[in-house]
Amino acid sequence: MPRFFLPSSCFDGVNAANIGNNCASDSPNSSFRRVVITGEDARHISKSLRMKVGEQIVLCDMRMKEYGGIIEEICDESVTVRIVSVSRSQSELPCFVTLYQALPKSDKMDYIIQKAVELGACRIVPVQSERCIAKIDSSNADKKISRWQKIAKEASGQCGRGIICEVAAPMGFEAAIDCMKRDALYFACYEGDVSLTLKDILPARCPESLSFFIGPEGGISFNEAAYMRENNIPLCGLGKRILRTETASLCVLSDIGFTYEL
Repeated sequence: MPRFFLPSSCFDGVNAANIGNNCASDSPNSSFRRVVITGEDARHISKSLRMKVGEQIVLCDMRMKEYGGIIEEICDESVTVRIVSVSRSQSELPCFVTLYQALPKSDKMDYIIQKAVELGACRIVPVQSERCIAKIDSSNADKKISRWQKIAKEASGQCGRGIICEVAAPMGFEAAIDCMKRDALYFACYEGDVSLTLKDILPARCPESLSFFIGPEGGISFNEAAYMRENNIPLCGLGKRILRTETASLCVLSDIGFTYEL
């Protein structure tokens, strides 16, 4: 069933002609409230998907609630949906997971974002580390982030997420390490000399928030590994085989899902 993400204000029951961000609502009451979708989403529903009046649709409020609706009216630039059910999203991991991904070359970041979203990442932070071949500067940062956020939004809708995974602005290595430490659990995956495994890192009880760092094609440098040890960032291995950067994050997210969701 087609799924669209709207700001939570669309569902707060406020009687207003237009409360912004591509939506408006017209009734304060439960199951028969109507939501009007405008902008790009409305055009996608009417022109790309060619949906018709009477078809079912799912709207997400970005706060883990899903609203089942029936299309009542389709105009050139708007779609009116009658809300008939509300439920809690069941598709999210039980913890907020942030992936700190050192920038890979070529279009590998597109693939990493798409698959990380499918596997439950809530936030993805591109990181400029020592061995990154790809570079992001002020001249191309906005364009790249906009593209990556679009990929994340499309992947979130395709796989039935309750939220849109955020792609954050790129960070330098040391800034990323500082930010990781704000979460309840954090670690980096390292192909060098380590004794810890994911089994050792992931506690039996699911943490509220979790972040992890994945290096680029050339891996984490010796200096970066030393810096992480100095800052008490646990380093763990991912098995006896060396994984590509575009595989490593998916391995970790799969293990998190297996440990806390399945």
